[in-house]
Amino acid sequence: MRSTIIITALAASGTVNAGVAGTKNTKRASITPITAKGNAFFKGDERFYVRGIAYQPGGSSANLDPLADPKICLEDIKKFEDLGINVVRVYSTDNSKSHKECMNALADAGIYVALDVNNPLYSINRATPHPSYNAVYLQSVFATIDEFAQYDNTFAFFSGNEVIHDEAESTLAAPYVKATDRDMRAYIKARKYRAIPVGYSAADVSKNRMQTAKYFNCGSDEERSDFFAFNDYSWCKSDFKTSGWDVKVKNFTDYGLPIFLSEYGCTTNGRDFGEVSALMDPKLMTKVYSGGLMYEYTMEENGYGIVNITKGKDITDQTGARIELPEFTAYKKALAKYPAPTGDGGYSQTTKAQDCPPKDDDWLVDSDELPEMPAAAKKYFENGAGKGPGLNGAGSQWAGDAASPTTGSGSGSGSGSGSSSSASASATHNAAGFSVAGPVNKGPFVVTGLALLFTLVGAVAL
Repeated sequence: MRSTIIITALAASGTVNAGVAGTKNTKRASITPITAKGNAFFKGDERFYVRGIAYQPGGSSANLDPLADPKICLEDIKKFEDLGINVVRVYSTDNSKSHKECMNALADAGIYVALDVNNPLYSINRATPHPSYNAVYLQSVFATIDEFAQYDNTFAFFSGNEVIHDEAESTLAAPYVKATDRDMRAYIKARKYRAIPVGYSAADVSKNRMQTAKYFNCGSDEERSDFFAFNDYSWCKSDFKTSGWDVKVKNFTDYGLPIFLSEYGCTTNGRDFGEVSALMDPKLMTKVYSGGLMYEYTMEENGYGIVNITKGKDITDQTGARIELPEFTAYKKALAKYPAPTGDGGYSQTTKAQDCPPKDDDWLVDSDELPEMPAAAKKYFENGAGKGPGLNGAGSQWAGDAASPTTGSGSGSGSGSGSSSSASASATHNAAGFSVAGPVNKGPFVVTGLALLFTLVGAVAL
């Protein structure tokens, strides 16, 4: 999907809404947390399949948190219940705000949440990853964990989304995303939270998909992800073999971790969501895959939505009437026709590590070592992250305090020092930021002047 979306955010002087991060809300809803076991997910003793939808009203342009505003989420939760989904994926959340009302309402509806921990201002920079992996960035990541770990319906955290792309140079960012992935699990353990699964959402790029998958499942147990997910738009109203999904099942057999599709829903020939039939079929996919997330709920510029929200005063006003589009009914019918199978779906009871991929023309990482966590971030393990910076903070791209880069891990041209203000005077930086635009081809954010101007070509990768 090639499109250009421009997000303009006021400079660091912009007001950050007062929040309650770090405050433990009283739980209302009772819902069984999801765990990872072997190559599958479980809800208690019952196999759990992801039967969900991507949810980001307003898309990249709005850059808002739908789970922090009950006027937005409560109307949509009614639609989610009608659809019959069990997971929503939210790409951008404000870690300075409370999410109690929306998260409890989702739990009451039996719906779990998969969360991306990055946003346009706090993310790994694909072109110069080394300086962007710093304590300021990790504080934002950890603050998001603090806010959502208190909810039993937090299903999973994505450490990154489509950072590794179709350009070989983008693979040099992989060690920094994997280091973030490692740090998130270590932080969850140190803060004595339940073991919320942490993993990566890969782009729909065939040339490095398997290398990426192996990379996030190689090394020590502390370094390996809890799951692997990837976006896939190859089923275009076709079938299991025509789409190539049979090959993808074969490729991931014996992978050793839970796998699911973090986005799917090709629109080329219209959509009847036949993908659900394969995803829920024990003879085809459930031995290897644990479902997927259809892209997406609201109709945005890219044309993938199944619900239209009538326009408000501006792009950030997502409180208008919810109008179901024809594909809403199509997805609802597919979910009803193809329920989750009973039993364990033939899953593998044990996990298994992969060998790290060797360097080649498509994979430029030549070391299995990961960057050390920035020293200034270690204090958060003992004291907690504190209040999050939200979606309008000063940003972390060039905040400094990055650890020394590992060999072959793509330090880029940045020095790891400097500040957000110096970054705003810098040249274009290819930030692996906020990405909610469907199929691959996510372009760069541009940071200029006193304001932070983000130009998204196709959409930007988290």
